[in-house]
Amino acid sequence: MQSSDRQAEAPGRGPRVLVVGGGIAGLGAAQRLCCHPAFPHLRVLEATARAGGRIRSERSFGGVVEVGAHWIHGPSQGNPVFQLAAKYGLLGEKALSEENQLIETGGHVGLPSVSYASSGGSVSPELVAEMARLFYSLIDQTREFLHAAETPAPSVGEYLKKEIRQHMAGWTEEEETKRLKLAILNNLFNVECCVSGTHSMDLVALAPFGEYTVLPGLDCTFPGGYQGLTDRIMASLPKDVMVFNKPVKTIHWDGCFEEASAPGETFPVLVECEDGGCFPAHHVVVTVPLGFLKERLDTFFEPPLPTEKAEAIRKIGFGTNNKIFLEFEEPFWQPDCQHIQVVWRDTSPLEDAAPKLQDAWFKKLVGFWVLPSFGASQALCGFIAGLESEFMETLSDEDVLLSLTQVLRRVTGNPRLPAPRSVLRSRWHSAPYTRGSYSYVAVGSSGDDLDLLAQPLPADGRGAQLQVLFAGEATHRTFYSTTHGALLSGWREADRLIALWDSQAQRPEPGSELGSAPPVPGSRGGWPHPFL
Repeated sequence: MQSSDRQAEAPGRGPRVLVVGGGIAGLGAAQRLCCHPAFPHLRVLEATARAGGRIRSERSFGGVVEVGAHWIHGPSQGNPVFQLAAKYGLLGEKALSEENQLIETGGHVGLPSVSYASSGGSVSPELVAEMARLFYSLIDQTREFLHAAETPAPSVGEYLKKEIRQHMAGWTEEEETKRLKLAILNNLFNVECCVSGTHSMDLVALAPFGEYTVLPGLDCTFPGGYQGLTDRIMASLPKDVMVFNKPVKTIHWDGCFEEASAPGETFPVLVECEDGGCFPAHHVVVTVPLGFLKERLDTFFEPPLPTEKAEAIRKIGFGTNNKIFLEFEEPFWQPDCQHIQVVWRDTSPLEDAAPKLQDAWFKKLVGFWVLPSFGASQALCGFIAGLESEFMETLSDEDVLLSLTQVLRRVTGNPRLPAPRSVLRSRWHSAPYTRGSYSYVAVGSSGDDLDLLAQPLPADGRGAQLQVLFAGEATHRTFYSTTHGALLSGWREADRLIALWDSQAQRPEPGSELGSAPPVPGSRGGWPHPFL
């Protein structure tokens, strides 16, 4: 061992760690590492001007709206996001109640308060409830093929359609009612596309679908905005840890990099940023969204990722789910209305309708949720997934406002319904460092691919270990697509590093071949200034 390495093992010394991405996975990892004495040299490189990633709350319509993550899914004792939010005092009394935590939803969206048909007027609540019971009973069935030797269909969508055709054989109503039933089911398919973050349920693999774990608790929101959570985590970090507007270009790993300010020391990883800045490090925790990884796969890692890991990134699904917020001067809905469903009479999940996107993109919109009233402002939040959602991002605010005004006038049967006075929407597919919303297990992939994505590099454990670690919702096998999955994954990778360095500290005299830990540099009082 070199003398500088021996000297570096004095108390207070420690490895250089970089976290790439300041979403909840990256912030969670950084918070955990900052609490450990072995990690005084830590930086979080965030590509944008703000932390939070896909958690993004904005002040609009006189209040706070969630452009990104909306609900805590399964707010109960087993959910770390719920626990942290409760600890920070960010939740309302109802969300914290034991009664709320015990409610079992099965992960299903509740019944709408009112359902409008595209022909104008409301749809029978009884018919909507009957179709919802059928649809969600079939969704529950899709979770039963996890350990089956073979599945009756490759995808969730194909299985659902096969079962619906069988149920249709027993329908005795007139043709118009049968068509309306199929139109309601088509809406529920589109809702499930929003839940899964996919264009079509035909893209979602059937066998692993049951591996996703639904926690108990009635989904709840943050009265002051979801970003209050990531803001609190960020506020707990030392002030120089976060580095904003620092997009990473390439992660060079499995190397031997030097630095002018630290002669004689070498680092296995070098993070090269878009602005030309370079950060040598011992460990890098990559927490960027899967959509970004898919797009930059050929250039983001040097040398390229092992074939199996690259294949896993290609195979795992990553789709788009967007929100469209509409602000009104006066509500056209009833005071107790919470959820407005829109049913397009000419649609069916059994038909592959493929009209031009510009003519029918809005038919993928599942409806609207009523937001809490912000004083004089009333607002609805619509959800739309898939290619139609991505097409919506290319339109102007005026085009979106015009289309949805026409839709609302059509479905309510009121041609004089006042137009919304403003529109706000998310554009997650266009966001250059996100490129979509969240992951799903696609046909051709499995939970093994998520585990493979989570494995650190180098994979064979040779040389300096844990050079590149991976976190983010797409690396959590049972909680993918969720903020709690992302947070847990950040904690997991932080704990992996802590365990490595704790085991290193317990070794009385490490040999020169560092089988269980990389070399530790001498401390120079933190990171050198040229890279900041």
